Amino acid sequence: MMDQESEEAKAPTGDNVQEGSVVTTTELESTISTLQAGIKERIAEVESLNDRLLRLHAEFENYKKRAARERGEFARFANEGLLLELLPVVDSLEHAVATTRLGIDAQGIADGLNVIHRLFQATLEKTGVKPIEALGHEFDPNFHQAVTQVETTDGRDNIVVEEVRKGYLLEGRLLRPAMVKVSKARVQSSGFEVPGSEAGGPDTRDVESGPCEP
Repeated sequence: MMDQESEEAKAPTGDNVQEGSVVTTTELESTISTLQAGIKERIAEVESLNDRLLRLHAEFENYKKRAARERGEFARFANEGLLLELLPVVDSLEHAVATTRLGIDAQGIADGLNVIHRLFQATLEKTGVKPIEALGHEFDPNFHQAVTQVETTDGRDNIVVEEVRKGYLLEGRLLRPAMVKVSKARVQSSGFEVPGSEAGGPDTRDVESGPCEP
């Protein structure tokens, strides 16, 4: 009897089976609900990131258009400062032309042109443009362009003796080479004259004779 009662106590009853099934279903529903909530959160995050990506793309496209527009404006007005510096030179040239028409003497015109030239040189130096000092210096192919060679008698070779067209540097970098004439030392004559002989006369010395006898 005791064994039978023990077996009956161990055997699951219908209520116990039903209760276990209810617990399992509840846990499954809870798990599904949790997963669904997680999926909704991920979908919301993806949609948020997608919206942010679209906004960034639109902002980048606007930036590219704005940058292109600014580059175009910069290219059109980049020389504005230089042009403002050159306007006084133009004013001086106009004044010189007007003075020439009034019949001013040549010396006055030359003086006026000299002033304009100095003004123009000063304007170029403000923008970083400086002339190349070539005259009297040794020829340098990095800054000079030789147009011809000139023979000289002072023995100097490969020296700039004349500037055909002045060269310029822009902030130390070559802007335009100087066109120059370069010296070439003249080769001296190799003629030989016998000392003591008459000009144009033959040499009568006998180089084969021995010492004079008494």
